[in-house]
Amino acid sequence: MNTKGWRLPETVDLLISGAGQLVTCRGSRKGPKRGKSLSDPGIVVDGALAVAGGKILCAGTRAEVERSVSKARVERTIDVGGRVVMPGWVDPHTHAVFSHYRADEYEARIRGEGYLEIERRGGGIRKTVREVREMDEDRLFEVSRRRLMKMLEGGTTTIEIKSGYGLELKSELKMLRVIRRLASEMPLDVVSTFMGAHQRPSESGAGEAYVDVVVDKMIPAVAREKLAEFIDVFCEDGVFGLEETERILEAGRESGLALKVHADEITSMGGSELAARMGAVSAEHLIRISETGVEALAASETIAVLLPGTTFGLCSRDFAPARRMIDKGAAVALATDFNPGSAPSCLMPFVVAIACSQMRMTPAEAINAATINAAYAVARGASVGSLETGKKADFVVYDVADYREIPSRAGANHAITVVKGGTVAWDRPAFEMASEVGF
Repeated sequence: MNTKGWRLPETVDLLISGAGQLVTCRGSRKGPKRGKSLSDPGIVVDGALAVAGGKILCAGTRAEVERSVSKARVERTIDVGGRVVMPGWVDPHTHAVFSHYRADEYEARIRGEGYLEIERRGGGIRKTVREVREMDEDRLFEVSRRRLMKMLEGGTTTIEIKSGYGLELKSELKMLRVIRRLASEMPLDVVSTFMGAHQRPSESGAGEAYVDVVVDKMIPAVAREKLAEFIDVFCEDGVFGLEETERILEAGRESGLALKVHADEITSMGGSELAARMGAVSAEHLIRISETGVEALAASETIAVLLPGTTFGLCSRDFAPARRMIDKGAAVALATDFNPGSAPSCLMPFVVAIACSQMRMTPAEAINAATINAAYAVARGASVGSLETGKKADFVVYDVADYREIPSRAGANHAITVVKGGTVAWDRPAFEMASEVGF
């Protein structure tokens, strides 16, 4: 148990003890986990952690922690009875602010229609754009708030949300204001990303000139109102090319926004290499990434954010080459890509399960990718994503005896308590009636 720089306060707000497995996800080096370190979930058997002022005082074995806080007054103790305690999930790629789900497209894909075909007939992103433009800002906030509550119940405590369903200045700013309001009113950390370059709008004459609109009008307005921390671009054949992507990202960087890139999802066109060369925080999707792209990410600080739930939602079997990226040394993270069409599932445990069964990531690799590495993918690695002294007390108690049950027993939400910033944000009532832990 590392207590360097630690000072015992007079009062401990919360003491969690009796964790059969305390999954800390801590590493031995600064920065995201890579290679073999991704396989180490940092398990402490019979673990405990102490919380004060919303932060973790110490985490280790029950004996170590209880001895460390023995002279403090403990306000509340929760004995989790041999269950798993782990960091709150960090979801570093979502489109959680939208109007309605597009369930009709799910059926269309089952019948054989492709992503671009659905787009051409007026579905896909453009359908949601029309609806978001028409939706009142307060209603857009309320429906989004309810979705985030579902995510919290699944154990997500930090979430990134992108705009990109406005594709005009007024509607993009509306989305970003909703995201800011969610950040201020919800018991989650919300990270805002401007993605006006999510698609080209369908208005006549909006084609090539739209890049000028994003660069000359949208980015300055977003920066002026301080509505986003990141900028993202859908770098894809038929959407935004490499030169256009670089121009938009460079304009965002000049306005103080950190960089993200939707890269190599449908076609391999060098988006990953561009992201690495520009020093982007993350390159995301990566289903069609080339070997050169894998090597570029492995040699850079850019994090590869993989979205297996999207492949699942698209009724596809084409998953990003996670094993190859991990073996080459890239920093891999996982996210839901929660959106109304291609990835309508908002739960990180579901994504972790798909990553294990379909991308051959081990449970430890997938959990690290969805916590500590995901935190670095939204520039929050120093404050969330692992259970370590000084970090935010964001963690989840799961009604399982072994962390590997979280992905292997997919299809149910095993979370029973979610703690955000040291405060219990959600509890499952009467969970003991169906619990199997201890039997």
